Amino acid sequence: MEDYYKILGVSRDATKDEIKKAYRKLAHKHHPDKGGDEGTFKKISEAYHTLSNDEKRRQYDNFGKSGPGMGGAGAGGFSAEDFDFGDIFEDFFGFGRGSGRKKRRGEDIKVNITTTLEKVLENEERVVTLKKMVACSSCDGEGSPSGTKKKTCSTCGGKGKVKKEAGGFWGAFAQIVTCSDCAGEGEIPEKKCSTCDGEGRVQKNEEIKFNIPAGIDSGQTLRVPQKGNAGRKGSPPGDLLVEILVKNNTSFKRRGEDLYYLASISYTKAALGDKIEIPLLSGKKVSLKIPSGTVPGKVFRISGKGLPRLSGYGQGDLYVTIDVIVPKKLNKKQKELLEELRKEGM
Repeated sequence: MEDYYKILGVSRDATKDEIKKAYRKLAHKHHPDKGGDEGTFKKISEAYHTLSNDEKRRQYDNFGKSGPGMGGAGAGGFSAEDFDFGDIFEDFFGFGRGSGRKKRRGEDIKVNITTTLEKVLENEERVVTLKKMVACSSCDGEGSPSGTKKKTCSTCGGKGKVKKEAGGFWGAFAQIVTCSDCAGEGEIPEKKCSTCDGEGRVQKNEEIKFNIPAGIDSGQTLRVPQKGNAGRKGSPPGDLLVEILVKNNTSFKRRGEDLYYLASISYTKAALGDKIEIPLLSGKKVSLKIPSGTVPGKVFRISGKGLPRLSGYGQGDLYVTIDVIVPKKLNKKQKELLEELRKEGM
């Protein structure tokens, strides 16, 4: 038998407030409208319905789920009326009692930007032009001419929210949603702005500048505050979310802030030792000493020659892996020299 106390994560002597607090937390996490699992939410709701009711909790403690009058979600054991919507669901959907009308900020805008590995070495300034919602200049984003009087919204009674009934396989359910007539304001102006039709925003092209920080990696997203769509009727704007794609058409491989390079040398340099030039991502070069007896696959670390750390402090390293080239063809003299070396045991 499923244990309602375990489902809510409370002890058997938990108070009503503790049960309600546990339910709220789980409801936020598992509600289907927020991407949660419907079956899990049903169990959570059934557990709360039972344990929040003194009589049903007493019967459950004495007889379990099959006790008299218990029923279940599927047997009509509870309905929307069993819940304290004013306390639970208004809080759940962000309209807690006493919180007042909340302005809903504008929508975020997401764009994809491509840059190159070479440009990641430094901060890069970018400019994008977006067709987006901006505050109406005719009414300063308020949705009505200056000085216009407002009246209480008759649909929501000034609350800015309404209860919406919905159905599910467990029965009737209710949601507290933003009033569509007043957009959550609770008030409606007596006269709308003729330019934006009372919305407080219009569609327009806007040029937006932002910086791509040095050291950024593919898949990371920049948040440019308040550069998304303007909110309705003076509400704050959303943000611009910039997802970065870093293209790598170089001979370097990247792992975080570190770079990796494969350097090919002759077997004589590997055996005798030498100095070789290693290219850097910046286009410059650095000298690397190859000690005698270097074997294929040997890795050398060149400190501070990788990519800038995104935090802004220091740089990663450059790791050079040695590849020893064995010639496919030899001239006569080379063969003779190698034969001499073989005779010497090399």
